[in-house]
Amino acid sequence: QVQLVESGGGLVQAGGSLRLSCAASGNIFGINAMGWYRQAPGKQRELVATFTRSGSANYADSMKGRFSISRDNANTVYLQMNSLNSQDTGVYYCKAERGGVVYWGQGTQVTVSS
Repeated sequence: QVQLVESGGGLVQAGGSLRLSCAASGNIFGINAMGWYRQAPGKQRELVATFTRSGSANYADSMKGRFSISRDNANTVYLQMNSLNSQDTGVYYCKAERGGVVYWGQGTQVTVSS
């Protein structure tokens, strides 16, 4: 089992920045993809940014240039979000894949006020 805990969400004004963190624990050996998704009110969950199995970073088009994904070891991934706007409001989820099983965190709320 893999447990994912997100942190760093909150309320920010339009144009501001936030940095989200996702810490994985449990059986983390063999995690081969890890990244961020978000779900806006009334919408489906969508990709934000992720590290693929090959280790490369993949971004949704609307996040390129504003968001940056990084990691500092095998079990912590970050999402730096800049130039936030109201359309970035939503719950941000961390996702990890290990052995063909997908794990999700509980999510962290990001609210951007205009």
